[in-house]
Amino acid sequence: MKKILLILTVLFTLSSCEDFLETTPTDFLAPANYYNTEAELEAALAGVYNILSHNNLYRGGIVYLNGFEGDESYINRATLINYPFTYDYTATNSTIEGYWNGCYSGIARANLLLKNIDNNASIRQEIRDRVRGQALFLRGYYHFLLVQSFGGVPLLLEPTASVEAVDVARSSAKEVYDAVLRDMEQAEALVAPISTYGHGSRVSKSAVRGLLARVCLHMAGQPVRDESKYEDARKWAKMVIDDATAGHQLNPSYADIFIKIARDEYDIRESIWEAEFWGNGADAYSMSGNNARINAPASSNPNTGTSVAYLNVTGKLYDAFENGDLRKPWSIPNFRYNTTGERGAKTFVDPPTRAGVYLINTGKYRREYETLLPQNANTSPQNWPILRFADVLLMYAEAVNHLNGPTAEAVEAVNLVRRRAWSKGIKEVTITNGGSGYTSAPTVTFSGTGGAVATATVEGGRVTGLVFAPDAVIGAKTGSYTSAPTITLSGGGGSGATATATVYTPTDADVPASATASKGSFLWFLQEERLRELNTEGLRRHDLIRWGIFVQALHEVADRIAQDVGNPSYLQRFRDVTERHVIWPIPTRELTLNRAMTQNEGWN
Repeated sequence: MKKILLILTVLFTLSSCEDFLETTPTDFLAPANYYNTEAELEAALAGVYNILSHNNLYRGGIVYLNGFEGDESYINRATLINYPFTYDYTATNSTIEGYWNGCYSGIARANLLLKNIDNNASIRQEIRDRVRGQALFLRGYYHFLLVQSFGGVPLLLEPTASVEAVDVARSSAKEVYDAVLRDMEQAEALVAPISTYGHGSRVSKSAVRGLLARVCLHMAGQPVRDESKYEDARKWAKMVIDDATAGHQLNPSYADIFIKIARDEYDIRESIWEAEFWGNGADAYSMSGNNARINAPASSNPNTGTSVAYLNVTGKLYDAFENGDLRKPWSIPNFRYNTTGERGAKTFVDPPTRAGVYLINTGKYRREYETLLPQNANTSPQNWPILRFADVLLMYAEAVNHLNGPTAEAVEAVNLVRRRAWSKGIKEVTITNGGSGYTSAPTVTFSGTGGAVATATVEGGRVTGLVFAPDAVIGAKTGSYTSAPTITLSGGGGSGATATATVYTPTDADVPASATASKGSFLWFLQEERLRELNTEGLRRHDLIRWGIFVQALHEVADRIAQDVGNPSYLQRFRDVTERHVIWPIPTRELTLNRAMTQNEGWN
């Protein structure tokens, strides 16, 4: 589908503080001479959005440096040191400083736009309000990213008055969160419904409401611990769920969520808000990123699309899935891309050893599905999903559970997510009679049109089992059935072999009764369910922090690595995590420029 091109005609120097406390003034276009037409407002708003696609945020930072400090994956390059994911960094870390500057650049651009949005009252109020709503939300969102990572930060709600006014004290984390809520709540009344846009790269009512639910859950958790926000999280998530106009629903196929992203197709029912990327560098309008280039299954085949595959899974993620959960083969691929051959050419691999698990690349984002050709070997046009409907359902269940325990409605919200992910294929095959006289494997035929594909194994002239053909999307070609197919075994020089099959049913996916016994058991199940559903989407680190289990969870991964592998280089990264790593240090440059700034505890 056609991308919405963010035409960045607005000069970056419209903001006098691209770096938060840059003290060297530069030439800039006077606000009085700008913001006077609808096109100028849209161009200025494009500049605020553009920060999302900046290298320090969703172009690179969150995708593979800042976002994957959780328990589901790790960066597999021992040569990449002094990054957040190594837990061996200081306040001079350039990645952390870049993240800080990127967020404050977005805030500065939003502030300047909001200050001047009413310069020309002849621009229709409806247009100004929609621009205002998006700018307010984005300002709140950039503050939200900052408070998640740094704790209390300077709260900037007005343009910087001069290059002299650079000493700004930190607000508390709660004060920052309160300001985020004010911006987002005001934005919710102003922005358009998602159906107006028809795509997820603009801020819509659904995006605002879903992010408000996320912000409230983070306020309710650590470090702010304002438990009154659970009710607000429930309210905002429910508004997304019940919005008949938007009609949000889960994509029937988990894999198709990410195939659509690769194909540049918007699915606004499932994927509510995305950071926008496009292009292959072949023209002047490209703004490509790194999603699927550095966090996909490795590929050096230009026909498939190049991926340097920096990200591997952990044993915790590998073991988190149950039989029948199709999120596993999509998140953890059972193949390797071939170095040559046609597009998507791959070789399927046997199940790994325990040590081999940690050598598997993550698999959600796959370049073989991209439709923009020729592909750039160094960048990708794939969007980054910031908010999905599945996340909203899980947030709703979590908020309700805290308020009222695992109610039927909360459990059903989780069941919707799990049923979508479940196999409809053959669950189990029983050889009821091995027959006799087989000199080769008989042909296996399944009745109906379910599509299962299998070969028989023979030992001592008898059929001993069936092996299903591998599949890159669902793991194995077990088909899709509403009832168990009849299995026929023919040929092979023998006779008499028979087998029966059972198939998965929707209720196989449902939350087990043991998980609904108490608030605590259901919360634990939700924590694991978010791992299964949202792994490698840049949310896990901050989920673990708000639950108060970040250090514990990463140390558990370290223990598992030691048991499964021994002492590989990446073990120490998990072992070295301490409480001070829950938030990042304030960048040294900021402390130098801002005399009112103080450092986070443990980083002095």
